Amino acid sequence: MEDQPEEWSEFSKPPDFFPYKEPVPMEDHPGDYGDPVEVQVEAVFMTDSTENIQRFVLLSDGERKLPIVIGPFEASSIMLALDGQKPDRPLTHDLMKVMLDRFEADIDRVVIDDLWGHTYYAKIYIDIDGEEVEIDSRPSDAIALAIRCNATIYVAEGILDHAAD
Repeated sequence: MEDQPEEWSEFSKPPDFFPYKEPVPMEDHPGDYGDPVEVQVEAVFMTDSTENIQRFVLLSDGERKLPIVIGPFEASSIMLALDGQKPDRPLTHDLMKVMLDRFEADIDRVVIDDLWGHTYYAKIYIDIDGEEVEIDSRPSDAIALAIRCNATIYVAEGILDHAAD
């Protein structure tokens, strides 16, 4: 933004600890990041730097690691699912799983397939009566739901390569 105050310029780049590269300019966006690779959730963690707490979910294919920034509620939801804990009342992802179960729908897979700037994009693939339905999702929500539904999580090859650079 050209008309922003000069002191805002410090917000144009993430802090040094932030694990991401510069955004890909629109004309350089690859459009297709390649084939999906199965990954596992290694951990959910947070960093605390100058009063700024960032939460991450760490995905890995065994060699490459992909940290994705997530919100506090999604971090909590993913950690509960990884630990096999059930909250007293269902969280949103628990509710979604119950709804899928009641409609006899199954999550086949979750695919993190795009990266724009510093934002990852995911899709949830649901099998409803033999028909595959694709739903756009934030990666954190897709991961939280995939863990609850024992669905496989994939990341596009090029996104894993980008994170490894």
